[in-house]
Amino acid sequence: MSKQEKYTFLIDEETQSTRIDLVLSLLLPETSRSFIVKLIEGGGLAVNGKECTSKKYKVQTGDSVEITVPEPELLSVEAENIPLDIVYEDDHVLVVNKAKGMVVHPAVGNYTGTLVNAIMYHCGDRLSSINGVIRPGIVHRIDKDTSGLLMIAKNDKAHESLSAQLAEHSITRRYVALVHNNFSEDEGTVDAPIGRDPKNRLRMAVTRENSKKAVTHWKVLERFGKYTLIEARLETGRTHQIRVHMAHLNHPLVGDMVYGPKKQALTEDGQMLHAKILGFVHPATGEYMEFERPLPESFEKILDKIRK
Repeated sequence: MSKQEKYTFLIDEETQSTRIDLVLSLLLPETSRSFIVKLIEGGGLAVNGKECTSKKYKVQTGDSVEITVPEPELLSVEAENIPLDIVYEDDHVLVVNKAKGMVVHPAVGNYTGTLVNAIMYHCGDRLSSINGVIRPGIVHRIDKDTSGLLMIAKNDKAHESLSAQLAEHSITRRYVALVHNNFSEDEGTVDAPIGRDPKNRLRMAVTRENSKKAVTHWKVLERFGKYTLIEARLETGRTHQIRVHMAHLNHPLVGDMVYGPKKQALTEDGQMLHAKILGFVHPATGEYMEFERPLPESFEKILDKIRK
């Protein structure tokens, strides 16, 4: 029998009167909505302790929602001919510019169309095996709706070197984000531990319970009154770190339906976050390499809109 994980969360006022399949697709962004519907119809959902098999159920403030999600099956992941924006490649590492909307690695209900499917087609069996069949070559990841630079290990030695650099915080990772509200300062640092949200197991939060140290350095690039364009430099790399830290400062990312307002005026197409600069020491040559990719067109269009 495969392992299962249960997530429980409470519905707040912002989410009330929304269909439960939509709420769950926001809270489980790495899982396809069609699979969430299958879980609901298969009896994997309980509302206030009672089984709920209707995807159209409209949640109410105070509802306790519990969803049971099976672990990903360790099956063979298929290589797929999906175009990649390759920034750099040699026998040891691959650097790609991931498109917004692409999931990094297969997860429950989402085994195709991922970055892993694409790099398996491109690299064949020349990928690190350290993270197993679901995540071959994947050293670090960025969220589905975050665009930008990712490094991939093509052998185990390269993987170990890049992972060690991540652990000692020596890898350069600079992001550009559009956030709500105006900052009173020009730059600052958030040093606040991140762990699972005790009130909502599907989200991360700044918390002292079962958390890990998390540090984000930020600086203002451009001010728009109600919005601010910032650069965020990661010192640590926790799940949803920039999104959680900015929400903690009352500057949630524009488009972030999980940590920001449920009604977004500029975009409902996921958080405005781009991994712009990535730098590391090459695992074979010992040379420091740094790569940069401009903001995607969709990001620039929204900036143009608010500049006008």
